Amino acid sequence: MSSTASTITALAASLRDGSSSPRELLAQTLAHIDATNTRTHAYLRTTRELAERQADAAARTLRANPESAPPMCGIPVALKDVLCVDGVETTASSRVLGGFTPPYTGTAVQRLFDAGAVCVGKTNCDEFAMGSSNENSAFGPVGNPWDVERVPGGSSGGSAASVAAGDVPCALGSDTGGSIRQPASLCGVVGFKPTYGRVSRYGLIAFASSLDQIGPFARSVEDAAIVYSTIAGHDPRDSTSDPRAVDDPLLRLRDGVAGMRLGVPKEYFGMGIDPGVREAVEAALRVLEGLGATLHHVSLPSTEVGLSTYYIIAPAECSSNLARYDGVRFGLRVEHPALIDMYLRTRDQGFGPEVKRRVMLGTYALSSGYYDAYYRKAQKVRTLIADEFTRVFADVDALVSPTSPTAAFPMGDRDDPISMYMCDVVTLPVNLAGLPGISVPCGFAGGLPVGLQVIAPRFEDSRVFRVAHAYEQATEWHRARSPLAEAAA
Repeated sequence: MSSTASTITALAASLRDGSSSPRELLAQTLAHIDATNTRTHAYLRTTRELAERQADAAARTLRANPESAPPMCGIPVALKDVLCVDGVETTASSRVLGGFTPPYTGTAVQRLFDAGAVCVGKTNCDEFAMGSSNENSAFGPVGNPWDVERVPGGSSGGSAASVAAGDVPCALGSDTGGSIRQPASLCGVVGFKPTYGRVSRYGLIAFASSLDQIGPFARSVEDAAIVYSTIAGHDPRDSTSDPRAVDDPLLRLRDGVAGMRLGVPKEYFGMGIDPGVREAVEAALRVLEGLGATLHHVSLPSTEVGLSTYYIIAPAECSSNLARYDGVRFGLRVEHPALIDMYLRTRDQGFGPEVKRRVMLGTYALSSGYYDAYYRKAQKVRTLIADEFTRVFADVDALVSPTSPTAAFPMGDRDDPISMYMCDVVTLPVNLAGLPGISVPCGFAGGLPVGLQVIAPRFEDSRVFRVAHAYEQATEWHRARSPLAEAAA
């Protein structure tokens, strides 16, 4: 069975009945990456030797006891280049980390490896996960498999493009303000951001530590749930990891939405949404209504200040987290006899324009005399945003909305920061409140994919999967394949 069009569930079945092997799937996957990566530049590097070792280990597990092997055993996966893997160069798509090879593997990644997954490579992304188009990578942009002249979204654009191009059935990304859901929408795949604290951040190169969360891209909601259930759970090495037990999202995946109350936030339909996107999402809402859900118009008035709040808190945390990249311990070092000049030249040459912009914004917001006026006030507004979600969820079971206000736009089309930041206007409130959210394909606008976002209360991750799966199974949008995937098949 080919790995280029199959789901995790189908591939796992073929591995267990012996109709395919981990080595065969790996060979198909690497050949497919070779065929597509010249167009998408989704991968910064492949990890052939590591993958071969893991495929052989998976084969031994499957031979010993195929029925008890984990669902991910032998399944090819790709990892965003902000996730540390022992001995594999990990740069966060930044020159400042060129040549850095971590001495350890992050928890979420290790849990995939322990389940028998086969890592095929590290995917391109916006530098330090800062961006909404994947044009900020120090190593070049990623092309959208639906139209390689258009952006795949960001910052996890390489992971989204890899799944959309048919390279792998699933990939990991990170979501700080929409960096899984927005590229999933633009690339026509499923992308899930868990509740903050559900997946360990140990081994994730930090952007904004109170917002970052690791999650999966996949070809189906069920596949995303399988990956999530593999990587979720408490980790004592992450102080923000929540200790409570994780609900198995597969248990109620097929329960449907009949009788559920779904909220439709009016503000999420007025934030510069394109007519084609609105039409696709409104059609999706009618499908959910036809499945037995009731729709209720709700209001989240603080949405209008969400963008401003995010772009104070996230840059402030970025400023602190990126202070460690000074040329002393790892990555790039621009030699100079004077220590301060070495610091300054290393950071000047190592960081790209968007990273510098956010570091400066964050440093200013944290500086003496401005901390109370900006950072402290932003944290208070963040609490108001979270409280609004709590009040709304007292009346509805989940929220449904567009994932992105637009479909994929041409590269270079948004050269001012504000228009780029607006790409995440309906995703970043979810991060500010620490909620789970998913994007599932729901149609096309101008021939390009559109995503439906489903949001649930904190720790109700299974509910997100349930709503998304019900919609997915009632439609055919998730079966659509990008032109690049078709051409390379």
